[in-house]
Amino acid sequence: MEQRLSLITLGVTDLTRARAFYESGLGFVKNNDEPEVAYYQLPGLVLALWSRAELAADTGVGDTGSGFSGIALAYNTRTRDEVDAVVEQAVQAGATLTRAAAPTPWGGYSAYVADPDGHLWEVAHNPFWTVDADGRTSLR
Repeated sequence: MEQRLSLITLGVTDLTRARAFYESGLGFVKNNDEPEVAYYQLPGLVLALWSRAELAADTGVGDTGSGFSGIALAYNTRTRDEVDAVVEQAVQAGATLTRAAAPTPWGGYSAYVADPDGHLWEVAHNPFWTVDADGRTSLR
């Protein structure tokens, strides 16, 4: 197996609401025509929004409800100030601030927000990483 991640699928309770949050609120661009799933091409991978019930059935695991899932997505910024701007944009779009932006023990600056379905996003500036012009994050 190659060391890579191809797709992240978020199970959502209301696809219309989730699409409005990601598209109108955050500016993501949907890259498909199917009405039952939304795909967004990100640098190096794809984000999908799909019915939470359908995803649970597809996995064979079932849905235990909302709450902490043990997973956080991350959006790395090029500057510390960009963290605050992205968090503000997300909150204005309907995200819930779960941890205000603050310096981190590892030398960065980050905050956490939850999308309307409770999926956690860390918004972080790591001064030791590089975010290229195309949005790809590198560990250098």
